[in-house]
Amino acid sequence: MITIGIRAAPKVVTFAIYDADEQAIINVEEIKIPAAFETPAALKYVRSNLLDVLREYKVERAGVRVTEGMATPNIERIQIEGVILEAFASSELRSYYVGQIASISKRLGIDREDFKPFADGKKDPGVENCDLLP
Repeated sequence: MITIGIRAAPKVVTFAIYDADEQAIINVEEIKIPAAFETPAALKYVRSNLLDVLREYKVERAGVRVTEGMATPNIERIQIEGVILEAFASSELRSYYVGQIASISKRLGIDREDFKPFADGKKDPGVENCDLLP
């Protein structure tokens, strides 16, 4: 089964494609939003590109890490996260998950303190092709 993990930032969406059967990362990429785009065009760009990625890899399940509750709200990031969720609903995904660090790490069965080092590539999670991470 092919899955995707996504994290949005104000000007970029980072995603990792994972093959759960092979327990290997297939690809890690970024969708960089062109600086010249106004907000509506930027959101359309993210949606269109994400739907292309979901189709290209035949992704069945997805997860997105959303803004932490205690973080200073970034309107651009929150808008992008909303468009990602809308793209999920418009796709052929079987299921998707939305969560913050605490809920994602609990779901994965890892300590919350280990999440950031795994996500930042500073700690090896024991997954083949993990060296693809930026």
